[in-house]
Amino acid sequence: MHFTTTDTNDLLARIERYYDAVPRSAARTEDFGPLTLFVRDGEGWGYYARPTLGWDGPPATAADVERVRARQRELGVPESFEWVAENAPGLREAVEAGGLAVNAHPLMALDPDAPVLPTDPAVRLIGPDAPELAAALAVPRLAFAEPGTGVGAAGRAELVTATAELLTDGTLERVADRMRAGLTVTAAALDADGSALCSGMHQPVDGVTEVVGVGTLPAARRRGLALAVTACLVADARARGASTVFLSAGDEAVARVYARAGFHRVATALIAEPAEEPAATEAG
Repeated sequence: MHFTTTDTNDLLARIERYYDAVPRSAARTEDFGPLTLFVRDGEGWGYYARPTLGWDGPPATAADVERVRARQRELGVPESFEWVAENAPGLREAVEAGGLAVNAHPLMALDPDAPVLPTDPAVRLIGPDAPELAAALAVPRLAFAEPGTGVGAAGRAELVTATAELLTDGTLERVADRMRAGLTVTAAALDADGSALCSGMHQPVDGVTEVVGVGTLPAARRRGLALAVTACLVADARARGASTVFLSAGDEAVARVYARAGFHRVATALIAEPAEEPAATEAG
């Protein structure tokens, strides 16, 4: 099936509520009228500002964006904004007026009638105490550092280094805690010796979940691993009763990979950051 206009409007409203809810498990909010800034509690990756849920006042202006950016600089957090273009059509102009670079990504939702893809025996869910978890979390770091879908240079030696770095920065503990709390689910494709080749996550909240961070070790691309990991995550989301499963693709080539898993483009996700720090989203 394809989504009707009514279906899409309802879907985008659910996604907007999800985007407002999902950071709140690890962040506090600061009110800037038409914009809300999410600020992480404690260590970890930084969050962003986005349109205020339910705001019915004037749309955000360049001055509003600058007020948020000034606060982000004061806090020492990334000057980052994320939103759905169709839900806040005027925000891009306001953001670009301040000199931020805007990156557009296909926003895709799973067709509720999409067939269940066959499982790949090399792909499985990874638990919070699994010895493979650290390497599984390190793989997307290498994938995003070498964007695209073509075979790349980074392989096992680079993965060993990336895994060692990850073990020292607290990421493993933070993600494992989220997994124990049911906030994050991780899947990985493993080689015969247990080495991680591809991984990804989904993050369920109230019947909606987003597939995020799907990345393949660059040297292991072009083997269908990203599709297999995505299929595993979708199967788990459906088993948990998720009625809405969505994701943002890095570009049109990546979107074609997700289309084979039953996803259709429904909107455009926008990420704005300083020009020297472009956003990256990938599957491979």
